[in-house]
Amino acid sequence: MRLVVVGGGLAGMAAALEAADAGAEVVLVERRSRLGGLTWSFDRKGRSFDNGQHVFLRCCTAYRGFVDRIGAAGQVHLQDRLDVPVVAPGGRTAHIARTSLPLPSPLHLSASLLTYRHLTPATRIRLGRAVRALMALPLDDPALDRETFASWLTRHGQPAAAVERLWDLVVLPTVNVHASEASLALAAKVFRSGLLDAVDGADIGWSLVPLGVLHGENGARALAAAGVDVYLGDAAAAVTTAPGGVAVQTAARRLHADAVVVALPHEAVPAVLPAGAVGDLSGLGHSPIVNVHLVLDRRVTDLPFFAAVGSPVQFVFDHTSASGITGPAGTGAAQCLTISLSAATGTVGARPEELVRRFHGALGELLPEARRAGLVDGVVSREHTATFRGGPGTAALRPGPATSVPGVFVAGAWCDTGWPATMEGAVRSGAEAARAALAQREGQLQPPSPSLEDSPA
Repeated sequence: MRLVVVGGGLAGMAAALEAADAGAEVVLVERRSRLGGLTWSFDRKGRSFDNGQHVFLRCCTAYRGFVDRIGAAGQVHLQDRLDVPVVAPGGRTAHIARTSLPLPSPLHLSASLLTYRHLTPATRIRLGRAVRALMALPLDDPALDRETFASWLTRHGQPAAAVERLWDLVVLPTVNVHASEASLALAAKVFRSGLLDAVDGADIGWSLVPLGVLHGENGARALAAAGVDVYLGDAAAAVTTAPGGVAVQTAARRLHADAVVVALPHEAVPAVLPAGAVGDLSGLGHSPIVNVHLVLDRRVTDLPFFAAVGSPVQFVFDHTSASGITGPAGTGAAQCLTISLSAATGTVGARPEELVRRFHGALGELLPEARRAGLVDGVVSREHTATFRGGPGTAALRPGPATSVPGVFVAGAWCDTGWPATMEGAVRSGAEAARAALAQREGQLQPPSPSLEDSPA
């Protein structure tokens, strides 16, 4: 079987490797000059920055398998046990953590929730009601996608303070909207898979190297070793039916194949597919992500990451080692902290210097030592269309891998994976699309099409 994959993000690379490992002849085309999709890095003044902070959980088995497959397992760190420091102005800190004792869910979280100092004792006790209700939700019930997570929380005794200072700490970075906008179906999936169905599911992992290295460079080597032909800097213009199969027309060539997996952002898919191949994807919308990278002249925290409450800051990650900073000698740089802002509709359009100033000041409110630190450099990265908008009603808009055109499949974190738009969802969708293409080809009764040479555009 010959398969063409359009798109070199995580979904596209996962599809290509899945098919190649199954014995298919695979070609991958990517319009950019690099692989990795929305997980990429850039250099500035001799330091490396990621376009956005990306983390994974222990329950993200597809993504972790992908990291292993591209030979990058030694370049990520996974917590031995969930521990999320949550910092309020003045440095007041609480932790969301699972106990080291062998307790079942949800008791593995009870100690940290009952002592969570950012909520009143009465509010902490009321958390149990919502936790128990979440554990009982049937995740396959379509009704879950007809209301917001916040409205469901209100019905289960959760006041606004609990939503803001606890529940949104999980919903924002995973669904990329606030609980007041998030589909209950997506939020419940995150809490169940990550925090409740398995006691270790929410242990957090992150890259120890720039994302361009972790996914882009390692992915390129893995694809080459698997025999996948990769064409970079070559955008797909159209996918069409062709004698004996399908064809992909790019700027530089025409590729004939038995099947095609289109692994592009949802807004780009209709332009390259035959009319009517997929439904109307415009309703999925977008939600932006902004990252503010601050290079400081001294270390201001020893925490590898933390969440924030009572602050415009959401999450902060220590990116010092991955950025290439080795110490204050020479450059004056001692620490690089990345402030990650999900659902960043209100900040995505602001001027970079304003965001650097605002969040440098906000960091000082959380970490007193940061007030004394000099700002060596400040960088802002933005993804205006980072994810689809995971509100109620999106489940019906997310297609599976098959389209109405035989031999044409789609993949991406926006597809129907059951997950929000995450790296886990992207990898799952890519692998599923490749398996669907292989299965369709095996199920055809006619003999395989003759080998077709690639022809120039």
